[in-house]
Amino acid sequence: MAYNSFDFCGNYFMLNQIYNLILSIMKFFLIVVFSCFSSLIVSLEGTIHKESIVLGSGCFWGAEKTYENIPGVIEAISGYADGKGVAPRYKEITKYINKYNLNNFAEVVKVVFDPNTVKLEEILIKYFETHDPTQLNRQGNDIGTQYRSIILTINKQQTLIAQNLINEYQSSLSSQGFGLIVTKIKPLEEFFEAEEYHQDYLVKNPNGYCPDHSTGVKFKEKISYLEDNSSLLEGKHILVVESESYCPYCEKFKENVISLYEGSIPVNFRVASQLHGLKIKTKTWVTPTILFLQNGKEIYGKQGYMTPEEFYKVLGAIKLGNSEAFRVAFNEGTDARYCKEYEIFKNTPDGTFVDKLSGAALFDTRHRFNSGTGWLSFTKPVEGSVIERPDNSFGLKRIEITSKTSGIHLGHVFPDGPKGKPRYCINASVLDFKPRDS
Repeated sequence: MAYNSFDFCGNYFMLNQIYNLILSIMKFFLIVVFSCFSSLIVSLEGTIHKESIVLGSGCFWGAEKTYENIPGVIEAISGYADGKGVAPRYKEITKYINKYNLNNFAEVVKVVFDPNTVKLEEILIKYFETHDPTQLNRQGNDIGTQYRSIILTINKQQTLIAQNLINEYQSSLSSQGFGLIVTKIKPLEEFFEAEEYHQDYLVKNPNGYCPDHSTGVKFKEKISYLEDNSSLLEGKHILVVESESYCPYCEKFKENVISLYEGSIPVNFRVASQLHGLKIKTKTWVTPTILFLQNGKEIYGKQGYMTPEEFYKVLGAIKLGNSEAFRVAFNEGTDARYCKEYEIFKNTPDGTFVDKLSGAALFDTRHRFNSGTGWLSFTKPVEGSVIERPDNSFGLKRIEITSKTSGIHLGHVFPDGPKGKPRYCINASVLDFKPRDS
């Protein structure tokens, strides 16, 4: 038998419907537009992973383009380094008086890279294989100290890696009849950025000077083992790119968001070097980087920490789209009376109703009753699962109910339930149902 109660929910339903429909459409498209530009926004709440090394291998135009094409390289900047007594300007270092000057500046490229995506060894292998490190103060017909082969490091670890690679490459070169490697390894003292017309020179001048002075000798191929991302190529996934080392913002995101998440879209964790086979637009040199994928392709990405509110708004837009459920969840909307979700959920078997986004348990069938209003009604929520707050919109004094985990709007609570108990008037469209035995 239906429980008769005064229909507080229905009093403002039509006005609420019109107002929130307009508001929901505006908010939904704002989120979609925001997602298009998300990769340009870097949160301060993230661990930045950037490392740099300065490399000289002859003319910097071609070298700069080579490094920029390496996945994981953030930027490559042409410049001058390792000189003194000469002005670090192109017109000065190219003067004949400085051609054999041992104090002349070298043409170099500062390579800034994400060590989580590309290892220094990979960059240095490319460096050695794309010039002739056995030539002293020249590369082909480019003759002079400005063209010397040089590696300028920022720490002892880089120096050790470079020296080990020289020893390895020397063996391969010698077997092919080449002489000794003359590449110098020194600590970087100062880097001077080259004039603007040198930056991205071959992009501005596609037919510009770019000779190939490589020896043709390759490093011995190393076996690499790739992470299996086949499971991410179908359906929707949340991918958290974390650091190989400790990242406080990664831990914060796990604690505040992921530890409470039980939603239907699976969460996966990778480091930046494990994203092969996926179509990713957002740069991953800030951790965490949170990516939302569909069939292996990024549909939204955010560098840095996401608050629960940010996370669930994006998840809501992706999972719910421009739907009634999205309008209810984020614009404090109200389901139509006797909506299809209500008809499905009003007589379910024993079980719990969960947050459609977070998957957190909210209400139990043991506390469900038929109020006769056309909305799901309960005498109590699952303990600690909801937040109650005053709601004076539309000139009515009510208590709004939101999900504690996702913050989505659920409905309102009224003091007219059975036997003096409260009546939680809840929108079915923002819920999912789980049978007790599951």
